[in-house]
Amino acid sequence: MPSTPLSILDLAPVPAGGTVTDALRNTVDLAGRAEQSGYHRYWLAEHHLAAGVASSAPAVLIGQVAAATSAIRVGSGAVQVGHRTALSVVEEFGTLAALHPGRIDLGLGRSGQRRVEAAREITVPTPVPVEARVVDGLLIPPPFSYAQVLASPRFALSSALLHQPGAQPPPFAEQVADVLALLRGDYTDADGLDAHAVPGEGTDLQVWLLGSSGGESAQLAGALGLPFAANYHVSPSSVLDAVAAYRAAFRPSTALAEPYVVVSADVVVGDTDDSARRLAAPYGPWVRSIRSGDGAIPFPSPEQAAALRWTDDDRELVADRVDTQFVGSPATVAERLRTLRDVTAADELLVTTITHAHADRVSSYELLAKEWND
Repeated sequence: MPSTPLSILDLAPVPAGGTVTDALRNTVDLAGRAEQSGYHRYWLAEHHLAAGVASSAPAVLIGQVAAATSAIRVGSGAVQVGHRTALSVVEEFGTLAALHPGRIDLGLGRSGQRRVEAAREITVPTPVPVEARVVDGLLIPPPFSYAQVLASPRFALSSALLHQPGAQPPPFAEQVADVLALLRGDYTDADGLDAHAVPGEGTDLQVWLLGSSGGESAQLAGALGLPFAANYHVSPSSVLDAVAAYRAAFRPSTALAEPYVVVSADVVVGDTDDSARRLAAPYGPWVRSIRSGDGAIPFPSPEQAAALRWTDDDRELVADRVDTQFVGSPATVAERLRTLRDVTAADELLVTTITHAHADRVSSYELLAKEWND
């Protein structure tokens, strides 16, 4: 039986003491090494106004990665369509697909939509407290409430800078429908006027939806017969709801005859469990910086992380993410990834690794690929 494909999600992390140029060059270097190690696809995330993350323009970075590789699929995980038009997305990714045919993935996400909703002061409900549970060996922690993050001044500033004054994006389902129609070449407006995206129309882009819950993204991906990516690494509490909702809603399409799910995980692999834990030590403070509303800080070194002030409230703030990060030797992490695959019935796994030193991140991916494929 062939091994479940492994893929990579990269944020182009900026290390403490390093530069954005370092981060972007490290991403291009890592992509080439990932291709050599047999990873199936290489996705770039989209984040804005974060000192520790350089992947703010994924389409540009995807072009660099695709040009530096030859076979690995390259794409977005995911484009935040809440502050983009369907046409601009199709033209950008259509250009990439024309230059790199058969290799480009277009992942779409609702993050930008949620930013607009928060700016409209829509109340974000606090999850009802629940206990952590273990499902066939997979930890499902209590849900995390993003209300504090969405209410932060920096979140409002991000919304203001990403949108034209007064701009209101259409509903997510409408934007996805417009993207698909422009790609097919059958887009018409309410008056019957047609529009054709050049580049974009007729390109062989693989369109994905990404989601962190059993809500709109999962259900829409299923209804449209598109592949779906569920975020265990972002929202581990709801990953089972997400994949169940997707499969329940799935209808065969020209893209897929059966559901196809990729599930993400945060991973750090070292030569031993102890060495991996040392490399992963800065992860908690890094997540704390995001959830405090200030945005991701440059990724600390293990020594810097050890010197940071750390409280019980801080630990509680990041517990779900730290407890669900897969850290250890190649055998330890591979075993935990197999559990994730089996419990979610994932067709593919998407791993994301951040360490302070680029060499350690490269080594983590290489050690995992060797263990997984042996």
